[in-house]
Amino acid sequence: MSNKYSTARMQELDAKHHLHPFSNHKSLRAAGARVIVGGEGAHFIDSEGKRVLDGMSGLWTTNIGYGREELAKAAYDQMLELPYYNTFFQTTHPRVVELSEKLSEIAPAGIKQIFYGSSGSESNDTAVRMIRHYWVIKGEPKRRVIISRRNAYHGSTITAASMGGMSLMHSQLYPAYEGFRHVMEPYWYGNSEQGETPEEFGLRAAQAVEDEIRAVGPENVAAFVGEPVMGAGGLKIAPSTYWPAIQKIVDKYGILLLHDEVITGFGRTGKWFAADYYGTKPDLVTFAKAATSGYIPLSGLLVGDRVANAFAEHDDEFYHGYTYAGHPVACAVALKNIEIMQRERLVEKVNEVTGPAMARMLGKFSDHPLVGEVRSIGMLGAIELVADKRTRRRFNDPGRVGTMCRNHFSREGFVMRAIGDTMVTAPPLIFTEEHFAEAEGIIAKVLDLTLNDVAGELAA
Repeated sequence: MSNKYSTARMQELDAKHHLHPFSNHKSLRAAGARVIVGGEGAHFIDSEGKRVLDGMSGLWTTNIGYGREELAKAAYDQMLELPYYNTFFQTTHPRVVELSEKLSEIAPAGIKQIFYGSSGSESNDTAVRMIRHYWVIKGEPKRRVIISRRNAYHGSTITAASMGGMSLMHSQLYPAYEGFRHVMEPYWYGNSEQGETPEEFGLRAAQAVEDEIRAVGPENVAAFVGEPVMGAGGLKIAPSTYWPAIQKIVDKYGILLLHDEVITGFGRTGKWFAADYYGTKPDLVTFAKAATSGYIPLSGLLVGDRVANAFAEHDDEFYHGYTYAGHPVACAVALKNIEIMQRERLVEKVNEVTGPAMARMLGKFSDHPLVGEVRSIGMLGAIELVADKRTRRRFNDPGRVGTMCRNHFSREGFVMRAIGDTMVTAPPLIFTEEHFAEAEGIIAKVLDLTLNDVAGELAA
């Protein structure tokens, strides 16, 4: 791929005019942003011509990889036919009708309705509005509290960030919105007590939800929300006992269950949605990112029969919506993306081939001196970096070693995201044996480079 961009010029203009998300702008402008100019399959290409194996699918997003002409053509054809119309004025259009039908086919059981947006944050805001209005419709307006988990990520709008459990984000909300409560995360490696099995810990973490319901008063609780696998909070996979226990708790108290599947939706766990992986029955499911493999923004809220029927049978207007809800071009791309995934059996392959390959690859590093734990589910994986494997002691200044490791990965040509001192990967679902071999070689080299950086800090 020929490069027509000057790195220095792009960096100069970027620093002058572009405010990046989740960035220290002072340090970013001093270093200069990496300029990405192309993508092919599972690799992206920067302005210096370096091919990088994308171990994060962009941002948990490009499930079918880069450069898929079918998606570009779907967008082009739809732009010629109908580039835009809203869905506000008692109108619809063919693509949103077809996508809604398709999503109802692959969604968890009992879900046949979809409310659209453009980002995961938007759809989680929608979920909050819908949950609280549902209880008003049902004659229980006191049910307003939504229980979430510490370190959960549900988006960066004020409402979504308030529902999430990240303290640093809360510190910049001035203040966080009321009506959200946060309980312990189901993170066995970091939160378990000595001698506690994952199964025992999973039940204890679920019990924290019931304890909070009782503390708030069941008559005041509207819903429990959780990512089936916590993504931006450090790729934390709940023990097998956790989600079945959560389902029993929400059923016991009659509250709604919201699954945030912005990361786990569209095949990443080996099922179309992680609710089917865990056997849960959510009332609402948010999605975004991989719905279009990131080629164009689209998000949505899958709405189960319990909630959808209440809205459909109640004679009032729901005062909520977005200009680009059900955008025809985005819907056309999503339809083609799902078609490709079904044709290439990508979801089944995660379950049968690529997911097990990911587990085998990461498992090879469990004995490395830096590695406290490796974990994976489907095409999601993590490597915990620790100073003492035996005691699980962390490094001083959390995130410092993870940043070192991330920078080595960037230079060596494979993307792993550092979340604190946890290295996280979520590759495109199209990964092949060759891609795994390339990734494995780089991981081995980078862990050794990082070990050399911190050798003096490790336990004897």
